[in-house]
Amino acid sequence: MLVFMLTFIYIIADRIIPLIHMKFIFVSGGVISGLGKGITASSIGFLLKSRGIKVTSIKVDPYLNIDAGTMNPYEHGEVYVLDDGGEVDLDLGNYERFMDLKLGRDNNITTGKVYRSVIEKERKGEYLGKTVQIVPHITNEIKEMIVRTARNSDADVTIVELGGTVGDMESMPFLEAARQLGRDIGREENAMFVHCTLVPIMGSVGEEKTKPTQHSVRDLMNAGIRPDMIVCRCREGINDQAKGKISMFCDVDKDAVISCPDARSIYEVPIILDRQGVADYIIKHMGLKLMAKDPAIEQWNVFLDGILSPERTVEIAVVGKYTTLSDSYMSHIESFVHAGSGLRCGVKIRFIDSDRFMSEDPEHLLEGCDGILIPGGFGTRGIEGMIVAARFAREHDIPFLGICLGFQIATIEIARDVAGIAKADSTEFSPDTPDPVICIMPEQRNITGMGGTMRLGRFRTAISEGSKACSLYGGRVCDERHRHRYEVNQDYVQRLEKCGWRFSGRSEDGRRMEIGELEGHPFFMAAQFHPEFNSRPLSPSPLHRGLVMAAIKKKYGAGDGISED
Repeated sequence: MLVFMLTFIYIIADRIIPLIHMKFIFVSGGVISGLGKGITASSIGFLLKSRGIKVTSIKVDPYLNIDAGTMNPYEHGEVYVLDDGGEVDLDLGNYERFMDLKLGRDNNITTGKVYRSVIEKERKGEYLGKTVQIVPHITNEIKEMIVRTARNSDADVTIVELGGTVGDMESMPFLEAARQLGRDIGREENAMFVHCTLVPIMGSVGEEKTKPTQHSVRDLMNAGIRPDMIVCRCREGINDQAKGKISMFCDVDKDAVISCPDARSIYEVPIILDRQGVADYIIKHMGLKLMAKDPAIEQWNVFLDGILSPERTVEIAVVGKYTTLSDSYMSHIESFVHAGSGLRCGVKIRFIDSDRFMSEDPEHLLEGCDGILIPGGFGTRGIEGMIVAARFAREHDIPFLGICLGFQIATIEIARDVAGIAKADSTEFSPDTPDPVICIMPEQRNITGMGGTMRLGRFRTAISEGSKACSLYGGRVCDERHRHRYEVNQDYVQRLEKCGWRFSGRSEDGRRMEIGELEGHPFFMAAQFHPEFNSRPLSPSPLHRGLVMAAIKKKYGAGDGISED
């Protein structure tokens, strides 16, 4: 009996006591999708962190996929890769960039993960033969996943973005789980609900319409949740009259009705929210201990000024496969913003579908461009067009950066046109090529189709002393994130290096080529890893910064004062 009681007390202590010290902010959205819940959540996290409060973030996605790894970039945007190899929603990239966090795959919860876990438990008999239902089994699983991730982070506040739109059928279990969790931990101080809505401005007189917000909040209340704060997305800032109307009809403090107009940059959103006292309101509402302000907010203002008031501009061509949806390359876009700010340079991006290089003149397509980026991708479409673009950059001294697939493209082009290996190719595109300068990784060679695992997550690269990469990274090593199955074939390394394609970065064991740089070219570099996933506003990707510096020198001349320090 004593053993039973002690076991029971241990279980209760393990599950309930930690909840007492947990605080959650749930961010939901209504009216339409794409309102910027992720930016709102990220901005709130940044502001709390700037007050000395430790934060973490969780993204809840209501789709049935286990993760974002197999999702089409045209439909979903980029697949963001984390240090632990998690392939997740691109909103986690915003969390990491704004809050300077290192998140893991558990910070992205999907319907697929939840249902898989519940079904596995049911098959093992863990529910003791009970009928498994949405409530309580699915909702309990969601709560357990959220709590476990929050507990492991040791954060003071966990910000949970509820994907989808209030009223969507697939979002209902997550809203119910959030409602229950708020009740479990204490609704007054430990749980706060922030709702993002649209306030359209109609007619020539510019009348602000609050009805969509009222209806959206009503849907949220029908789910048992009353919002504590409403963030109103609008073309321009909403007036006091509209705020008062929303406050009255939605039962929210007027000070908690926040105007979030279209910003000049997403990085301006934290400042817009801060001016309206969002962080101070949350700290007071949740009884948080206010710490000394972090200097990061002052640094953020300097960073933002570099974006909004550039002294010069350059244009970078992104030659890729998914250029019709810019979200497919979101981390690259943000990396150029980070790099450009510190250099007081606006970076304009020209997206060019690589297939166009097979039928149009490269000189015409790239006219006015100061640099070229070939990003990652999979499959055979558009490959030859990328090779044409890489050749044009090499032959015309245009600053060039290849990432992942772009690294392989640069290697193939140099092998064909410089090393004289005419039939050089990748076994991904041409399985029977007689010269596979790019081949599948050794550990994948006995696996067919998509069944094998990629090289995913953070790995260390050893950098050659005296190389351009060493100068850009400021040292002999770098830790970057990977996502690939194919790599440079070691059998061709010596021939490639003899013709000037120097592999200045390699894996720690020396077996894998990680960075290439072309001797005698102003800036022609490529990397097998993805530096864009580690780029931060105050710490830009070294390779993207290097490309922007080279583009500035090309456009404005060597006397521009740009250095690699």
